[in-house]
Amino acid sequence: MKSAVILFPGINREHDIIAALEKASGEKPEIIWHGDTSLPDMDLIVIPGGFSYGDYLRCGAMAANSPIMRTVVERANAGTRVLGVCNGFQILTEAGLLPGALMRNASLKFICKRTNLRVDNADNFFTNQYRYHEVINVAVAHHDGNYFADSETLDRLEGEGRVVFRYSDVNGVVNEDTCLNGSQRNIAGIINPAGNVMGMMPHPENAIDSLHGGTDGCGLFNSVVEALS
Repeated sequence: MKSAVILFPGINREHDIIAALEKASGEKPEIIWHGDTSLPDMDLIVIPGGFSYGDYLRCGAMAANSPIMRTVVERANAGTRVLGVCNGFQILTEAGLLPGALMRNASLKFICKRTNLRVDNADNFFTNQYRYHEVINVAVAHHDGNYFADSETLDRLEGEGRVVFRYSDVNGVVNEDTCLNGSQRNIAGIINPAGNVMGMMPHPENAIDSLHGGTDGCGLFNSVVEALS
């Protein structure tokens, strides 16, 4: 599996993503600098988490206008799989590859903790190794993870089965009490209509080893490898 990890100034989760991809596939991803304008043919492109450009504007807005993103958008539109995690999710929305926006957490505080996610779509490239409504436990670390979209967009996402993850409790209950950042309809991850671009706020790459406190994130990276096998 050929994969690339896009590196922006301020991104700080690239090594976590690299470790997760390498563990799942046995192959080390290629790191691509944000200022590059070309990108080798890849099966998967990943935009990791962190604080691109210090989050000095809207989170992800500056990174979305980096030279490499023009190529990433072209590849995504041509069918290449693209995954954005945390800041990567923000960048994908700012680049127009996914709808909606990520706003300040409802608490206006940085959240760094483990959380439960309910898998609401287990029939796609990124989650085929999970079960529908399976609950997984992963980490979050964000200040701007509050997913927002207008009602029409939210209805379309739900109607088309494009909500992949929702914040829940350990039993899969989804309500206001189990939404840690204020995201509308507890949305933690979504996918595009073609099913080849996914963004999510939590960090599955930080749940791939028992030393992390759990391995629930392995299912996502194993899903990617299985789909490309």
